[in-house]
Amino acid sequence: MRGLCLALLLPAAAAGGQAPPTFRSEIGLVVIQATVRNERGEAVTGLERGDFTVYENGARQTITSFRDGEAPISLGLLLDHSRSMRDGRPAVEAAARAALTATRPPDETFLMNFADKFDVDVPLTTDLEALRTGLTRTEAIGGTALRDAVKAGTDYLTVHARRGRKVLVVVTDGNDNASVASPEDVREDALEKGVEIYAVGILNTDPEKAKRGREALDRLTASTGGFARYAAGTDEADGAALALARQVRQAYTIAYAPSIQALDGTYRKLRVVAKGPGKVSVRTRRGYRAAPSAASGAGRS
Repeated sequence: MRGLCLALLLPAAAAGGQAPPTFRSEIGLVVIQATVRNERGEAVTGLERGDFTVYENGARQTITSFRDGEAPISLGLLLDHSRSMRDGRPAVEAAARAALTATRPPDETFLMNFADKFDVDVPLTTDLEALRTGLTRTEAIGGTALRDAVKAGTDYLTVHARRGRKVLVVVTDGNDNASVASPEDVREDALEKGVEIYAVGILNTDPEKAKRGREALDRLTASTGGFARYAAGTDEADGAALALARQVRQAYTIAYAPSIQALDGTYRKLRVVAKGPGKVSVRTRRGYRAAPSAASGAGRS
């Protein structure tokens, strides 16, 4: 029987500079990333397999593989250079530079700028200097096709990513006014292709626009296991982005063989709970669709 999900999970570099063995999931495993935070919003590390319980459609599942540590990431930085970000563009670039400082070998990153259209300015690379050079974008023109850019970033990672974990970080005010793709299309596409969406929100000075942007980014990120952090301007953007990037890296990788293996096209709801010191909360994607296309999107080492 074909599996629900294929993934490659690469452990962090081993001591002594030797490459660690590749950790490969088997056909029939669903692989999820989970971040755990305490009541103060701080990352909780050091938990073990027995501290986690996974539920699919309410039924408890048996965890077959588990690791605590930083898995290599294929990362997309999506930067808003639309007209609405003319004054906020310095904050966008400051956030992107801060996010890059949290990357680690052998992470790979691509850079996309977007307005009403989008361009991959720097293809996936491990060259941080090339990425920093590609950040500068002087013009701020056009509408904001945020959802279209996220969908394009998801497609790009699906085709080109060479790491097992795929992540998008979008830096924007969240006020989409030019996309063709609907919020549901974008979230469904990301869930199907195993892409986590995070955001750094550079909030508009208009209170109503800031409220709409925050709500849109919270909805966009939450279902994929991601989240958004917010900044009021340039002075806060780099701190918000660095905190987000560090939390992205502090994830647990959990794999299980679903008790229902049929590729029947149904949507399976996921819930992960964890035991920790004090009260903790878990962020992970909210579900997946058991379709053959999910099995075709295998990562590459």
